[in-house]
Amino acid sequence: MIVYEPNKNWFRDIRNLTTSWTLQKIVRGVLLIGFFTALACGALDYYEVEPKLHSGIFSLLGIVLSILLVFRTNTAYDRWWEGRKLWGELVNQTRSLAVQLHAALPADDRASRAYLARHIGNFCVALRDHLRQGVKLEELALTEEETRDLSEKQHKPNHISGWLYAKVHTVYKGGALTDADLINLKPQHEALLNVLGACERIKKTPIPFSYSVYIKVFISLYGIMLPFGLFLDFGFYAIPLTMFIFFAMLGLELMAQEIEEPFGLDCNDLPTGDIAQTISRNVAEILTGQPAAVGSEKKIYEKVF
Repeated sequence: MIVYEPNKNWFRDIRNLTTSWTLQKIVRGVLLIGFFTALACGALDYYEVEPKLHSGIFSLLGIVLSILLVFRTNTAYDRWWEGRKLWGELVNQTRSLAVQLHAALPADDRASRAYLARHIGNFCVALRDHLRQGVKLEELALTEEETRDLSEKQHKPNHISGWLYAKVHTVYKGGALTDADLINLKPQHEALLNVLGACERIKKTPIPFSYSVYIKVFISLYGIMLPFGLFLDFGFYAIPLTMFIFFAMLGLELMAQEIEEPFGLDCNDLPTGDIAQTISRNVAEILTGQPAAVGSEKKIYEKVF
């Protein structure tokens, strides 16, 4: 995700767009339509053809297309914002779970504290990768036995949550937790699975295919027909005008397409990696007194295994 300070530097913010893969696709599309428009205008001028289309028709079509694009953009942003709220909830729930465990667990039970802190962090990192291309075990803080066990599981975040719940029950049966503690901890654990399920819902339910394709076809046909409607009124100035209009339409569609899948690695996707690291550090600090960064937790916890 591109990190910037809103309303600080107009031109620097614009320059950040050059790092976006989406903008590169937009530029290629605009250049392609510009090349097509130049050929169309050249042919119309050479053969002295006067198109029957009038620019007023495209004003009406543009209104319809604008309404569709507004709805498309709002729908995509709603998915992005819901994803951000879910990861914000994950931050709150993991901190709350860690605080309750810290208050309930005996101060000298360092092994249980380290185990729970480690796997709360592992759950968040595994969730991050689960929503991308798959969980990478080397990114998690695992023992050799845990690595072998987890490598055989299809749904790794779910299995890690099972480890957490099993450990809480083990500590409870050992007498370190009371009945009230167990009751209070259950909703916090369930909240982790609720966030997991909600994120999967966003990931696995894209915008309906027919709707997405319809907008793409509409924009493509609009761009192809636009030179024939503008040439009569603007001549060869139709080339930059068509490129500018197509830049606006294509840009809105591709930006919506990028943010509708908020858990990936595109420039405008959510910083789930940074959030997972923040959770891991915060939880480790609460339960063990030693903040840890993702990938290095194992060094801190090895002495208590």
